[in-house]
Amino acid sequence: MLTRIKNAFRKANDITASVLAGIARRYPHAAKFLGIVRSRRRPLFVIFFLVMHIIGFFMSIQAVMQTRTAQGAVAWAISLNTIPVIAVPSWMVFGDSRIDSYTTVHRAGLEKVRPLARSFLKNIESAEAARSTEEPTMAAAAKFASLPPLQGNKAELLIDGKATFDSIFEAIDKAEKYILVQFYILRNDGTGVELRDRLAAKVAEGVRVFVLLDDLGCLDLGKTYVKELRDAGVDARFFMDFSGEANRFQLNFRNHRKLVVVDGRKVFIGGLNVGDEYLGKHPTMTPWRDTHVALTGPIAKAAQISFVEDWHWATEDLIPDLDWDLTKEDVAGSVAAIVLPSGPADPIETCSMFFLSAINNAKKRVWIATPYFVPDDKIVTALQMAALRGVEVKILIPENTDSRLVQLSSYSYLEPLETTGVEIYRYTEGFMHQKVIMVDDALSAIGSANFDNRSFRLNFELTAVIHDEKFAGEVATMLENDFSNSRPAKSSELKERSFIFKLSVRLARLLAPIQ
Repeated sequence: MLTRIKNAFRKANDITASVLAGIARRYPHAAKFLGIVRSRRRPLFVIFFLVMHIIGFFMSIQAVMQTRTAQGAVAWAISLNTIPVIAVPSWMVFGDSRIDSYTTVHRAGLEKVRPLARSFLKNIESAEAARSTEEPTMAAAAKFASLPPLQGNKAELLIDGKATFDSIFEAIDKAEKYILVQFYILRNDGTGVELRDRLAAKVAEGVRVFVLLDDLGCLDLGKTYVKELRDAGVDARFFMDFSGEANRFQLNFRNHRKLVVVDGRKVFIGGLNVGDEYLGKHPTMTPWRDTHVALTGPIAKAAQISFVEDWHWATEDLIPDLDWDLTKEDVAGSVAAIVLPSGPADPIETCSMFFLSAINNAKKRVWIATPYFVPDDKIVTALQMAALRGVEVKILIPENTDSRLVQLSSYSYLEPLETTGVEIYRYTEGFMHQKVIMVDDALSAIGSANFDNRSFRLNFELTAVIHDEKFAGEVATMLENDFSNSRPAKSSELKERSFIFKLSVRLARLLAPIQ
């Protein structure tokens, strides 16, 4: 067998040498280069590159057929055919290579969850919890979520880690029936251990606890932590088994949601994962600036639908005996809200379309805070048009970032947005990780979605959309404080940099579809 392999390689070398010699005769100017590659150690090297180009060509066809955006398809097709040594493994990791089969399986699971949603909708009607709205962005969000805006809620803005975890832990300690916990990242550190111990204590009291984590986000969590959770009686699962054969090279379709539901009465949604860095204990990203929201009322039961869908996908089971009942007494607050799940299994691009709706319908202002600002052309155009029609458009991004590629890309947006009046600011007081948008004087949204292709099309995200002037005023005050701790980002910053830096910015922008 070994002899056959050696003979095959020798034959391949001979063929390669003959081909190269023929090319050299026809194109004499390439003879010097070909003389190099025909040295004793180069033929296998050449064969490797030829094979990679062949693989890259077929993968480029797959990319054109499966990538959701024209920009992404072009970027993948060009890179797979020009630099296959880099692009082929990148496609295996970042490409949309299984989106069709994934979507089919995921939607089949949703069919089993929909009876719960229909039953809950009847409860909404009987409790008069639905709120009619003429606000176009709320109306669009209701269509996306397949549920009406729910009135009668109370909303609490949670600024930074201490306020967020204090509120979550207090709600956990008061749980009587069940707790649903979902995070993209959970660390085995002081904060993670405190969460584990509190959940274990509630199980000991007879409270059911379900924990759903993303396998990639929790790669460094360790088996011991999960084992301790399970040994304590917590039902802990992973949304997608990253170690499985089907997902070994797949970094897309990650569950980026952050969600805690307690007894179907209170829900927490926002940008914080579970780890000490979110309390300002990161060695370099300190202080850590983030935002969460706590909602009490009918909206908490709507949030359960998202968790149940994800749980069913991960386990093929439905969680029994959750509280779906609603009475008029439950509709006690004044805030209207929608929980908006989004992800790659949606029939339309829910996440990006929601943000487009918010920007396009703004009349007075659009304030956006996001740690990763790599929008597509549609979002850029919407921001430009909003500014041109007199809307105050302000975007807050971090000065200090954990992604050099995203930081480079952000420079490419300065001039086209600045030209139309869009203001961009860089937050200078540590690392800003919040995902917040505010429109006019009543609409705000807080969640897990960034302004990038990964959140728009590849990750599962969750956003709380809130329509209430008082709460929006609190969000405005928070963002005004953040802007005061920021500096204006001007296009001149790029113009004054070196050619190498400018080239790096343009190259980073080309990679926007996979950031």
